[in-house]
Amino acid sequence: MSSEALWTAPYDARFPNANQTRACWQHYKDFFKCKEVKGDGFEACNYFKNVYERLCDSELITKYDEWREAGIFPGVKK
Repeated sequence: MSSEALWTAPYDARFPNANQTRACWQHYKDFFKCKEVKGDGFEACNYFKNVYERLCDSELITKYDEWREAGIFPGVKK
């Protein structure tokens, strides 16, 4: 049994519906915006990463990463 604590994304009143795609997109965008503004070493940005990693499926994260690398992800610079 793993000693790592389980963590899940907390309830966000902005996204009350069961479909969490919009919440996934927002937290993904917030993570990279936070890194852009605060820098790579700012620990609080990892909150957004933890949330989007739990809300987004891996295919969606891969697509968002490709879009970001291509410079076409809305709201986030490469």
